[in-house]
Amino acid sequence: MKAMKKIGIWMDHSTAHLMEFTPEDMTTNTIESSFTNQVKADSQSKGEHLMHNKEQQQQAGYYHELAAIIKDYDAVLLFGPTNAKAELFNLLKGDHHFDKVHIEVKQTDKMTDNQQHAFVCTHFGQ
Repeated sequence: MKAMKKIGIWMDHSTAHLMEFTPEDMTTNTIESSFTNQVKADSQSKGEHLMHNKEQQQQAGYYHELAAIIKDYDAVLLFGPTNAKAELFNLLKGDHHFDKVHIEVKQTDKMTDNQQHAFVCTHFGQ
């Protein structure tokens, strides 16, 4: 029987910490959204409409980058303090490529790396 691949992702709108659940040491990879405060300030000076469009485009790119990683897993835990995890979940739910991926969403506060690792271990260790 094939072992299930599991990953926990703590995320907000700017950063995602990806933690693959393995029997060995858990490592964290980080993905950053390209919509930074500097980009926001630059586009805001050119107009509110432009800033909003740029934010939507770059946020979509961030979510698609995460989706490309998630498709390789059997079980996914999305958690964090903002509604970014719910936005990503809704994007994935609408894509039939993720029909066989078990995805759970949990609300949490900001966490240290150790707290994130413990949360993922507790969730998948049940």
